[in-house]
Amino acid sequence: MDIGLVGLGKMGGNMRTRLRNAGHTVVGFDLDPERRDVDSLEAMVEALPSPKVVWVMVPSGKVTQDTVDALGELLGEGDLVIDGGNSRWTDDQAHAAQLGEKGIGFVDCGVSGGVWGLENGYALMYGGSAEDVKTAQPIFDALKPEGDFGAVHAGKVGAGHFSKMVHNGIEYAVMQSYAEGWELLQAVDVVDNTTEVFRSWREGTVIRSWLLDLLVGALDDDPGLASIAGYADDSGEGRWTVEAGIENAVATPAITAALYARFVSRQDDSPAMKAVAAMRNQFGGHAVKGVEKSGGEPGPEPDLA
Repeated sequence: MDIGLVGLGKMGGNMRTRLRNAGHTVVGFDLDPERRDVDSLEAMVEALPSPKVVWVMVPSGKVTQDTVDALGELLGEGDLVIDGGNSRWTDDQAHAAQLGEKGIGFVDCGVSGGVWGLENGYALMYGGSAEDVKTAQPIFDALKPEGDFGAVHAGKVGAGHFSKMVHNGIEYAVMQSYAEGWELLQAVDVVDNTTEVFRSWREGTVIRSWLLDLLVGALDDDPGLASIAGYADDSGEGRWTVEAGIENAVATPAITAALYARFVSRQDDSPAMKAVAAMRNQFGGHAVKGVEKSGGEPGPEPDLA
């Protein structure tokens, strides 16, 4: 299958490789000339046979809107746009209506897997009509993990990104729990090796998970997380999850507390936030802030390559 891919960053570039490894033809465009296959969106669209399928993998908000606007002028009836970025689900509905006026289909797809997706596959949650999803199915099948799980047609347009939003809200709360537990174990002078305690939990316990594995990996790389500042950003989806809970009268205290903890981390250096920042870096390649040296200069940033 032929597909255009807009946005070849940490995830988009790996997705292009995984699709090509599965035998698909990918024409990629990115603002960075070192990454792209063609020099413009126009050239990308021209290189695709009809009906054309274009996957958008760019930051949410204005960048996504500008890309959808441009594709709306370049594509035609029967073509399909898939938004695989972290767009807000309400934007999906607006984009589907906008493109639908020209007969262009639209599917929203929440994507999880971070920098590990190339090897392990990406968990996919997609929303759209059955017809549009059927068109995109070969792409979903190539990107998903092996086995029976890891991909779902969640519902109508918006369902994919809404599901991914809730997924990320849950992720916030789980990461915060591990981080607080790590801080408490470190604070009490009774446990000799906190890292080995966490490592022991990777087998046989009810709290074992991939996030736990990643935290242990981070502690192996940097015992005590001494080089990481206790500062953690939020991508926006945690906020949207809390807002959706308020709008629908669904209590989300654990997710809300985890989000607020990240806000606090930007004011004071927090040991728990060191662990959250380390896990974000491990699974998604998200940048971390280095600690301040005694002379006031920031410490070295970890190598994310």
